[in-house]
Amino acid sequence: MFTTIETFEAEWRQESATTQKVMDALTDETLAREVAPGFRTLGRLAWHIVTQIHQTAVQTGLELPSPGSEENVPASARELADAYRRTSEALLDAVRSQWTDAKLSETNQVFGQSWPNGLTLRIIIQHEVHHRGQMTVLMRQAGLRVPDVYGPTKEMWGEMGAPEPAL
Repeated sequence: MFTTIETFEAEWRQESATTQKVMDALTDETLAREVAPGFRTLGRLAWHIVTQIHQTAVQTGLELPSPGSEENVPASARELADAYRRTSEALLDAVRSQWTDAKLSETNQVFGQSWPNGLTLRIIIQHEVHHRGQMTVLMRQAGLRVPDVYGPTKEMWGEMGAPEPAL
């Protein structure tokens, strides 16, 4: 749970920049990739991350522009990446301009549960990280180069001329 806007901002900047790298690596041709029939496609996962930021944040009373409905997934990877960029910036702007540190300890009903606002921000990040991990698996299966997330990728190790670390 976050207790200061400053700590949220620092972590959000890092995590949203990482998610932006993943979003920017998508291509129009790979958006329909799914792990199995009936599961979310890569494009739908990306759009879910975008829309859930807004859907969760507004339950705390924050005001920020809606990226659109979750049902209407953009057909373009560029549109998805741009929507994420706008929405992640809008969340940070809303928190910084509408809340104080004291507001982080106030509770709101979020998805039927009573959560302190600082916890809601933590859950927004964890939710994004969870789906970002799913996206990287689908990206690799779709033949995309996966950007580094929390360390070098297989390709990056090779480019550095270093052997991959043993598991």
